[in-house]
Amino acid sequence: MKEKGVGKLREELAQEGWRILGSLVGALLYAVGVNLFVVPSGLYTAGIMGICQVFRTLMVDYMGLPFQNFDIAGIIYYVINIPIFFLAFARVGKRFFAKTLITVTAMTVFLAAVPIRPVVTDTMAASVVGGIISGVGVGLLLRMGSSGGGADVIGVLLIKWKQDFSVGKVNLGINLVLYGACLFLFHVETVIYSVIYAAVYSVAIDKVHSQNINVEVNIITKADTREMEQEIFGELGRGITKWSAQGAYTHDNSQVLYIMLSKYEVNHLRTIVHKYDPYAFIVENEGVRVEGNYLKKL
Repeated sequence: MKEKGVGKLREELAQEGWRILGSLVGALLYAVGVNLFVVPSGLYTAGIMGICQVFRTLMVDYMGLPFQNFDIAGIIYYVINIPIFFLAFARVGKRFFAKTLITVTAMTVFLAAVPIRPVVTDTMAASVVGGIISGVGVGLLLRMGSSGGGADVIGVLLIKWKQDFSVGKVNLGINLVLYGACLFLFHVETVIYSVIYAAVYSVAIDKVHSQNINVEVNIITKADTREMEQEIFGELGRGITKWSAQGAYTHDNSQVLYIMLSKYEVNHLRTIVHKYDPYAFIVENEGVRVEGNYLKKL
């Protein structure tokens, strides 16, 4: 039994290692899309990063600070995320928090390390290609159970406070403020191409990320579920409905746990369940529609 426990722990650590590696690749792709396509074309990304880029432009062009060859926007973004991390630490899963911290740090480093140089001269091509590359990057790190910080984490916190919030609504509100300010500060063409980038970026994220696929899971187990339930509450923050059952053939007593969660959380749930009962019977049903008090996550 002890050897099996050690083997499962190693397997879980290996899975998390691959997820962290995938998150780092996603952060690198985001930095490549921004520094090789968006910034050289004078465009602005969506969300809080876009606001940071506006601050960078004001610091360089209007205040004369020497940051022409260094993207200070990444540093500003990291500083803004520090209080967000403190607010989120007690309210989101610790594993999600840790991976988000790693990802945002890596994103800041990559934005500083990847040189700002134009790959294409056409602004439309830069907005589309940059949106695809950076959107795939963010979609990948979200799929790995992490996030790029900023509006994503704020959206999760607001959902916990009021159910009719969503990450999409938060991003939409921030983008309205961002591009409204850009209309007053920059040329209209800059705003139009930036909006095109934001649209392509959002579509690319949705194509890679499976967050909006709801999955209902039924777990049938003969094990004592109390510790399992506490770990699901602590790690995933998901509610559980359970009832007692009896096998029609064996007449053995069992517990049935019913859980609703996002598709990208399912692997984590399986790991927790198998930790306490390797022989648990797990039934999954994807793409179900959910109404009522259901927490939408990243």
